[in-house]
Amino acid sequence: MDWRQELVERLAATVPGGYFARSEAASEPTALAGLALAANGNTAAARRAADWLVEQQATNGAVGVTSTQNAPCWPTSLAIMLWQTIGDRDRYGAPIARAIDWTLDDQGETHVQRPYVGHDTTLAGWSWAANTHSWLEPTALFVLALKSVGQSQHPRTREAVRLLVDRLLPHGGCNYGNTIVLGQELLPHVQPTGIVMMALADEQNADPRVELSLQYLERELSAETTTASLSYGLLGLSAHNRTHDNQLAWLETAYERTIPQDASPYKFALIALASTTDYPFTAHP
Repeated sequence: MDWRQELVERLAATVPGGYFARSEAASEPTALAGLALAANGNTAAARRAADWLVEQQATNGAVGVTSTQNAPCWPTSLAIMLWQTIGDRDRYGAPIARAIDWTLDDQGETHVQRPYVGHDTTLAGWSWAANTHSWLEPTALFVLALKSVGQSQHPRTREAVRLLVDRLLPHGGCNYGNTIVLGQELLPHVQPTGIVMMALADEQNADPRVELSLQYLERELSAETTTASLSYGLLGLSAHNRTHDNQLAWLETAYERTIPQDASPYKFALIALASTTDYPFTAHP
């Protein structure tokens, strides 16, 4: 059996799953698993993931992090993407609509511009937790979610895209969302760079930092890169039609080291997404 087929079968058996084997089911790994399973043709298992997320959805439309923690609600973005990917409007149309309403109403805190902070603090995206500043990964995931449901031109999406570009580092890449603090340029991280590149893939943006960020990913990725960073880094490149000759070998290595370590559904899902033949995240006009 091909390792990718084995991976998909293992992943299907974990739904709904958590961050580690036998840990509490959580929204992020379950949504990622559903997206990976849908991309690999296992619609039945993807629906199990999607149905579980519907059960976690609050009346206001938000989806919390686990079945026992209804906040913070950043996984709502991933739930939207999975429900939209499956495409069953009778089953998921109402949850999508409620989730979109919550998403458009929610935003990170903004602040007046300060001279010692390098990024534009007046732009609003989304945050990890309520009543905190907008940060890159949740903002990029909500941009992907809104684009998946045809809201690419919504004012919130457009402002969030400006935020993502504004937070790119001068020499390429990005981190959690800071650029220059007290005159010091901060370091980039692979995972957020990959996620942001996914969100910016269909943008007609001439900012040179986008190309520099893609080059940063190409330089940094290797067989030794940790699983989440490797997977998101490769997805970020794939979104821009870039591949690496060794990427499947790297992902296979990541899969093989995950099995004896923790059999993590979260890691299985990310590896499965990054190893799909076709890029699994698409925007709708």
